[in-house]
Amino acid sequence: MELLSINDFSDPGKLRKRLSSARLITIGFAAVILAGALLLMLPIATRGPGHASFADTLFTSTSAVCVTGLIVQDTGTYWTAFGQAVIIALIQIGGLGVVTMAMSIFIVSGRRIGLMQRSFMQDSISAPQVGGIIRLTGFIIKGTVLIEGIGAAVMAPTFIREFGVGKGIWYAVFHSISAFCNAGFDLMGVHQKYSSITEFVSNPAISITIALLIIVGGIGFIVWNDVVKHKWHFKRYRLQSKVALTTTAFLIVIPTLYFFFFQAQALPKTEGAKWMAAFFQAVTPRTAGFNSVDLTRFNDTGVSILTILQLIGGSPGSTAGGMKTTTFAVMIAEALSVFAQSGNIHFFGRNIPEDTVRRAGAILMMYIILFLIGGFIISSVENIPITTCLFEAASAIGTVGLTLGITPHLSLISRTVLVLLMYFGRVGGLTIFFALSSGPKIYHSRLPKEDLTVG
Repeated sequence: MELLSINDFSDPGKLRKRLSSARLITIGFAAVILAGALLLMLPIATRGPGHASFADTLFTSTSAVCVTGLIVQDTGTYWTAFGQAVIIALIQIGGLGVVTMAMSIFIVSGRRIGLMQRSFMQDSISAPQVGGIIRLTGFIIKGTVLIEGIGAAVMAPTFIREFGVGKGIWYAVFHSISAFCNAGFDLMGVHQKYSSITEFVSNPAISITIALLIIVGGIGFIVWNDVVKHKWHFKRYRLQSKVALTTTAFLIVIPTLYFFFFQAQALPKTEGAKWMAAFFQAVTPRTAGFNSVDLTRFNDTGVSILTILQLIGGSPGSTAGGMKTTTFAVMIAEALSVFAQSGNIHFFGRNIPEDTVRRAGAILMMYIILFLIGGFIISSVENIPITTCLFEAASAIGTVGLTLGITPHLSLISRTVLVLLMYFGRVGGLTIFFALSSGPKIYHSRLPKEDLTVG
């Protein structure tokens, strides 16, 4: 691919010929990951002598930009304040998206934003149309600052009591950004390495606030816009918002009830703390990566449900990863329509186009295949039980960050597999394939049809 010059960005025609929005997004994320890895290699980024290896910094940077949360070095004890600042900056860029951050800089600087840049922004946040994209970008940036600020303000008193004023405020800001961006990075290793927020399982100011930040960040910017614009008038929402909200509610309520009644061995004993822990564990697999209890205490069924939730992820145009709630909803609806021998699928009185169903099926298959391949490779290389390896693979491709404790001990081959899965999961499978393709193929004739028995 021919490299771009500064002049190319000022000439939309030339840029259009050389770079599609899919390629821009793909290259943009890769560039930020590489820059982050190099910054984390600086000696001032780590507490020990010398500097971190490129393998460690590349993994950490990928995990941060892809808002995953899988780590090979404990964030709170291995990285200095500078290193932690680099990580949280990467998380913010990755959570909002490279194009969104670039657009916000353009808006603040007063530069003129052309149609091509608006089109890139539309693709980046899954907006329904180009019109109003600048207003929507401003809305996203302002909303992000407000929500992260509120989250930090709620958690600050607890962290200040625990760590002092300066460190407490920094911890509040760090965890608020990490939670809203569905990243799962934490600084709690100062008490016990890789412990996440298990120490605060019974503290609603931390566990409930983080859970709510995860939910708000994961429902999607288009949903935000509908909620602010139409308030409680649910019927006026876009179809995407309706499906995202109802599917999200289902994926929180059902797992919460399951964890409360069938995974009691992993939860606190008191009633209130038990409900909070069950709720938190239902929220965080889609796709935040925090955990308030020891996940190794879940039985195989519980781990399998967590794995499925990790693969589903959040909603389109959000800070979350995964195959997305709408993809899951479309596939369930498609299966039900086949069982009912119905000719089409619909939500809230609206039929879903066949092309949308085909895309959802393609996304589902890509995630399942790569998830299985990743898990099989790690299991073969490390000689670790396949269930554990599939959990880590789902965590990576779903950009979740939950772990059963094996990630810091994996070999370079397995870490490389996780890096590739994280990148694929954040940028998006279709985006990567579109970026690599030379364009749609045009067929001037159709092959004859013949039926095929399935099932």
